Amino acid sequence: MYVGRDMTELLMVPKTDWTEKELAYFHQLFQQISPYLSVEGVTIHREIVNEIMERGGLPKMEADWTSGTRLHFD
Repeated sequence: MYVGRDMTELLMVPKTDWTEKELAYFHQLFQQISPYLSVEGVTIHREIVNEIMERGGLPKMEADWTSGTRLHFD
């Protein structure tokens, strides 16, 4: 379960100030609901993707016995 700032708060904050976990969570969320997004939703998702790309992508993690290779936002 995601614990953090909600979209209402994040829309008031520049994408450059979002954490990697926030970007990862909302990117996955928008991917799942993409068929139902309005033009505004598509624009917000595009901005999230652009910010992830500007940062060099989501961090690549090496798996070990305590964690996998994906960033967990919960």
